[in-house]
Amino acid sequence: MAASSASAAESDAMEDEAPLLADAVTGCLDFKRRVLHSNSGCWKSASFIIGVEMAERFAYYGISSNMITYLTGALGQSTAAAAANVNAWAGTTALMPLLGAFVADSFLGRFWTIIAASLLYILGLGSLSVSAALNPSDSSSPPPIDVFFFFFALYLVAFAVGGHKPCLQAFGADQFDDENARELRSKSSFFNGWIFCLCISTLVGLLVLTYIQENLSWALGFGIPCIVMCLALFVFVLGVGTYRFRVQSPGRNPFVRIARVFARAVRSR
Repeated sequence: MAASSASAAESDAMEDEAPLLADAVTGCLDFKRRVLHSNSGCWKSASFIIGVEMAERFAYYGISSNMITYLTGALGQSTAAAAANVNAWAGTTALMPLLGAFVADSFLGRFWTIIAASLLYILGLGSLSVSAALNPSDSSSPPPIDVFFFFFALYLVAFAVGGHKPCLQAFGADQFDDENARELRSKSSFFNGWIFCLCISTLVGLLVLTYIQENLSWALGFGIPCIVMCLALFVFVLGVGTYRFRVQSPGRNPFVRIARVFARAVRSR
């Protein structure tokens, strides 16, 4: 009797766990509980991430599109020097995602890399705003320290872009389970919505911030993106309870494998 009762209880427990196992997302974790399809990921999480991307593109194109005008005006540089500086900054910005991907895959993970990059973005944009406020627009030859501070802030933004670029879209895609037919269809819609929102935020940044910078104030034109990024980071953190974090298998990091190849080559010389 006792044995049959124990067997029946065990069978009931397994039946109770079966729906949870069916609802579980394989290869994912979160901060507090088992990752289930019903309480994590999908659009509820992806919306927070899309919001950060929109803020980032709004900020980036809002400052980069009018940079030559600021350099030739407020900083008193020649057109050739301004173009060279903008190209150097744009090239550095394009290379930084390699560093950001390495940091995310080897050390911090996508979520914490996004957090760190957002904080760096806010610091850079805030410094740009302070630099513009301290440097009057009618100054033909600003002090070298002001110029250095401006470019230091500008390259902080470049490093921040390097953290966002390789992580945001990938982290958004992590919120959809490829083994679930409904979420797989939603994942395709996610990429379409991502591009649409990116284009909208870019257009708004180009139109609104360029007008503010040229007609109102450069400090305000740099400060608004900083405020927007602060709000975006706050919204991103609000969604932390819904995010899915992909579990990376040990030894699958491509950067680590490449580093090991070079290390072995050096040792075998």
